[in-house]
Amino acid sequence: MSLISRSISLICVLFLSLTSILIFPTPTLALGITDNHLTPCPTSPNCVVSQNGDQKHAIESIPYHVDREKAKETLLKVLTVVPRTEVVEETDNYIHALSKSRIFKFIDDVEFYFPEDENVIHVRSASRVGESDLGVNRTRMQQIRLAMQDLNV
Repeated sequence: MSLISRSISLICVLFLSLTSILIFPTPTLALGITDNHLTPCPTSPNCVVSQNGDQKHAIESIPYHVDREKAKETLLKVLTVVPRTEVVEETDNYIHALSKSRIFKFIDDVEFYFPEDENVIHVRSASRVGESDLGVNRTRMQQIRLAMQDLNV
């Protein structure tokens, strides 16, 4: 391999590396519950949240009329049939799942919060990388809400 070929290869590798850093920055994971609220969405459009979301990020919470444990148990069952989704954390009032995209295996953080003083499940779904999710997070949460309604929770 000539010196010119190696130089061109090195320049291409550097260019692709820098481009990928700009397009897919390292995610800062802000997850969980703080002061009885799920973490707000970042400014990027690839996130939805049911608590204190602005117009671009807001989504409805999931109401339930059964007891809290039954609602949580039903939600966990629903999550088992959501494609490429795995529950990674569960407490008495919180569920964190990871959902991977089919082709590129991008990870979305999917969160559910069961406040003690309300019969609702607050939701948050956010992509870890990129700018747009083409509406996948919103669609996922709407499908989960519909599944919960169909199960008469």
